Amino acid sequence: MAFTSPADSEDDSYVMVHPDGKHSTSSPDYFAAICAEVDNLSAGLRTVSLEIHDNPELQYKEFHAHKVLTEYLARQPGWTVTPSAYGLATAFVAVFDSDRKGAVVSFNAEYGGGGKIKLLNAGAYTNVDISLIAHPGISPDAALVRTAAYFAFKAEYFGKEAHAAARPWEGINALDALITAYNATSVLRQQTEPGDIIQGMITNGGLRPNIIHAYSAGRFVVRSSSRARVEALKTRVFACFEAGATATGARLKLTPGGSYADHVPNHALGGSYRKYFNCLGGNIVEGNLDILRSATSASTDQGNISYAIPSIQPSCWIRSEDDTGRQLGGPHTPDFEKAARTEEAHGLAMRVAKALAATAVDVLTRPELLAEVKREFDETKLVDELPRGADHW
Repeated sequence: MAFTSPADSEDDSYVMVHPDGKHSTSSPDYFAAICAEVDNLSAGLRTVSLEIHDNPELQYKEFHAHKVLTEYLARQPGWTVTPSAYGLATAFVAVFDSDRKGAVVSFNAEYGGGGKIKLLNAGAYTNVDISLIAHPGISPDAALVRTAAYFAFKAEYFGKEAHAAARPWEGINALDALITAYNATSVLRQQTEPGDIIQGMITNGGLRPNIIHAYSAGRFVVRSSSRARVEALKTRVFACFEAGATATGARLKLTPGGSYADHVPNHALGGSYRKYFNCLGGNIVEGNLDILRSATSASTDQGNISYAIPSIQPSCWIRSEDDTGRQLGGPHTPDFEKAARTEEAHGLAMRVAKALAATAVDVLTRPELLAEVKREFDETKLVDELPRGADHW
């Protein structure tokens, strides 16, 4: 996560870039300077990117990435870096402070395991005005990206063992209870609305086939387009698990897991991002038509941030295709792992970096834009509707 403070200029000028990539002569030419600086940093950022890509680490275990990033930022003039921040070994804060009054911008870089929720609860976003982040994928570029709300839980059934051949009537089959619940959720899907998703897996199905199983367990996920929809769907899903207990006599225990809010993009911020991204050769459509409604209904802890402060999480397309142009896998697949390492992908990432940085400068130098961002956010009254989320198991 990085924070920056602005210059105290109130000039609301901004520079546009023609489709051929040439900058206009607007003054002050913030965008041209931003693009030049990103181009200057690109080779070093490519080295950092490959170092992290070639040494993959899972959530909360990104110790090598933490070292690479903090050391890189500490070498940059004007930046103050705090490693292992807010009680998380792999979190860090990098601050560039101009000693001038103005907005504070957060550029999130943490991923997975609900880490942003931990940072939010630890106070990392206190006095932060806006949050900017981007996510790659195989969907078209978009400025206003919505994601699904998400709730995970663990289901356990407790029964009674018995010999399955000799005296099965003396047992209470915990696995039957879980299978009944699993099948009930499958039947429920026929009556759920578009965007409602129920996912699950059995993690413990018993010990031996010749016994009535005294214990079973599984992990399940409920997703939908909004937090309110998730709450409604949870009620119906939980009824399926109660049915499993009622049908078999097993005792049910439900344990909440992680929960993410849906991401609510700020349109004023999205408009600024779209303006600069399109100046760099992008083609994000005008208006509200670029709100991504992906069939996968992915979820992110950035959703919780969007309920706390104004946020955008633009999607950026990366080519994941074979030699014939056939579409290959998207994020979290081996195909996309290879695609993300290409020089083309790095170039696309640098384009996103320029547009995000320009959006931040727009906020820092145009008080009327920041006022519009906050007005839009306040009108939604989302903060009071969402208690801060629970962490993953």
